[in-house]
Amino acid sequence: MTNDNSIPRDHTLEGGIGLLSEGYEFAMKRRQEFQSNIFQTRMLGQKAICIGGKEGAELFYNEELFQRGGAIPKRIQKSLFGEKGVQTLDGQAHMHRKKLFMSLMSPERLNEIAGLVQQQWEAAALKWQSTDQLVLFDEAQQVMCRAACQWAGVPLQESDVKQVADDLGDMVESFGAVGMRHRRGRQARRRTEQWIGHLIEQIREGKLEAPEQTAAHAMSWHRDTEGNLLDTQTAAVELINIIRPIVAIGRYVVFSAVALHHYPDARHKLVQSLQTDDHTYSQWFVQEVRRFYPFTPILGAQVRKDFTWNDYSFEEGTMVLLDVYGTTHDEDLWQQPDTFRPERFEHWSGSPFDLIPQGGGDHYRNHRCAGEWLTIDVMRVSLEFLTTRITYDVPEQDLTIDLSRMPAIPESRFIMSHVQVQPSATGQ
Repeated sequence: MTNDNSIPRDHTLEGGIGLLSEGYEFAMKRRQEFQSNIFQTRMLGQKAICIGGKEGAELFYNEELFQRGGAIPKRIQKSLFGEKGVQTLDGQAHMHRKKLFMSLMSPERLNEIAGLVQQQWEAAALKWQSTDQLVLFDEAQQVMCRAACQWAGVPLQESDVKQVADDLGDMVESFGAVGMRHRRGRQARRRTEQWIGHLIEQIREGKLEAPEQTAAHAMSWHRDTEGNLLDTQTAAVELINIIRPIVAIGRYVVFSAVALHHYPDARHKLVQSLQTDDHTYSQWFVQEVRRFYPFTPILGAQVRKDFTWNDYSFEEGTMVLLDVYGTTHDEDLWQQPDTFRPERFEHWSGSPFDLIPQGGGDHYRNHRCAGEWLTIDVMRVSLEFLTTRITYDVPEQDLTIDLSRMPAIPESRFIMSHVQVQPSATGQ
């Protein structure tokens, strides 16, 4: 039996309760308290080791030492991810499925989704001009939903947009929730899987044509490592794993709007750079939004075999949690981490283990989000839309971001008023 007495221990009886009550700061606070990038707690009634920082992230993505199978609770699979999806796979099966997702992220396809998002923002803004006030979060989810479905080859009637966007959003809302919010997520997943499963069957039966370059075509005809088509439900889960995360980018759009409002100096620099058609600062701004604002709190894995790291013992089967939010706010990695400063990315080395809001490691080999590049492109297009294509007022509202709520979002969801389209303007 290995001995882990040297690992600092959180003596909370059940860390899951602490995670639900403290949210994004749960792991970070304890790492700071113990002055350690590793500590032991209990999660879902079993021992769990939490790690963070750059070294911790690098360890976490060592596929020889950790696996995802069995690490994602069923309640999250039944609401957020779906069962038997790419997030639950390991080894060759994972690499084979991940290659499918990465094949959809070619430069041409990324340009296409960025263009579709831009078109949807432009169309939405024309409607906003006749509205006194709107909630950006709701609008962003629908913009992303329309663009995501069109890009993925999923037919979507305008009359269904709100329901589909709400369902995809409810899945995201469910992951850190209990009670009604979690139940809504499970109900939304059942509805969406039934809808997308029927779509997969229609494509396979030749009743619906899905363009070859689309996710709908790719998921419908993908074969596993043994040469078999995915069963209908798994194919549906993976197609949802394309459109759901794109809808979730709406949260980053809201955080971008909050940053534009709270940090006028950064906004001014952004507008100035765009006036000269320079998108460099825009890219820095997007990365700082991803680093600064809460998105993914923690990620889980399971120890594949006994090993020792930095004199700490890890037993096979032990749950291990990576402190994602704490790593993106780590003082050892980011100077003044609680300050919003896009310029920090001017000399950023691009390490795969420090800026990890959507996971770390290699996109092809590890469990890093396949859509990270897509997220950055869509965020940049959305940010530039907010600063160059419309003007708007920000009425008095509660923009508090409660870090105990997972997923986090400003209390008011960002209310905008008096929106005006500016065809050739570059800022407010």
